[in-house]
Amino acid sequence: MTPTFHAAANIADIAPGEVLSVSVAGVDVALARDADGTLHALEDRCSHGEVALSDGDVFEGTLECWKHGSQFDLRTGRPRQLPATEPVAVYPVSIDEATGAISVAVTDPHS
Repeated sequence: MTPTFHAAANIADIAPGEVLSVSVAGVDVALARDADGTLHALEDRCSHGEVALSDGDVFEGTLECWKHGSQFDLRTGRPRQLPATEPVAVYPVSIDEATGAISVAVTDPHS
């Protein structure tokens, strides 16, 4: 099945090392750019603390939860630092080179 991409934001809205919270087709998504500027889209909910990951920090290829320090790999969503043991969903992203428009293909991580 081909994923359906939905408009999410513009790349100009997210500097390298930053995170932006967006709602895409009713799903909360954390758009994070690593230090190299690569864009990643993850479920915007810590699997341990049930808080928004978008309030955390991008750190060495991870998104760190602000509440208890769990770190999630930006590429895979897998936890790399306790206390989280369950991964968060990751979503495919697309960037329109001409306009900078970001689109994300989401599925509800709780369905």
